[in-house]
Amino acid sequence: MSQLVRKYPDRLRLHGSSRSNTVALTFDDAPDSTFTPQVLDILKKHNVRATFFLLGAQASKHPDVVKRIVREGHVIGNHSYNHKLFTKLSDDVFRDQVLDTQKVLKSLIGYTPKLLRPPYGEISESQLLWASDSGFTIVNWNVDSLDWKQLDASRVSSNILDHAHSGSIILQHSGGGPGQNLAGTVSALPTVIKTLKSRGYKLVTLPELLQVPKQM
Repeated sequence: MSQLVRKYPDRLRLHGSSRSNTVALTFDDAPDSTFTPQVLDILKKHNVRATFFLLGAQASKHPDVVKRIVREGHVIGNHSYNHKLFTKLSDDVFRDQVLDTQKVLKSLIGYTPKLLRPPYGEISESQLLWASDSGFTIVNWNVDSLDWKQLDASRVSSNILDHAHSGSIILQHSGGGPGQNLAGTVSALPTVIKTLKSRGYKLVTLPELLQVPKQM
């Protein structure tokens, strides 16, 4: 992946401008009926807009949560249909993962997302080139909360706040696999938001941070 970042810095984005004084909160693996609504409640309370990378299969199961994400001003991106590791897929199956998700999301949110985040942050060169040439902006991150490890709130907070700076793209999760507990993420989020704001950062969506449209 590091080789692809060096080779295609304009096609695979890890951060925004270091001069922007902005950071972006992003949430993967949404939506679900447990943690995504709690994350949305906190974002609404603190008047923060974030970016949610949705799984097509999960979006089909929880259409009301998807519509709430849009209604409350957040941006939606494509995170594949069911979280398969792209680099283990043929290019044809990879494209189906992406395009099937686009169809699901467009039917629910009214636009075709431009943002694509590969599961596990992994993508092959041929897949990256196809996605980029097809109009996607491929976005990973440069600050990882590691919340998928089911860490407590203090660990999630420190993983973010010890590394965030201007232009950071922060990875968290608002949905998970069966039995995965993201309570640490939910509990950490108010502290993360308040601390970043106290440091003078503006919390924005990825299209704002990267200066790209949200839709194709």
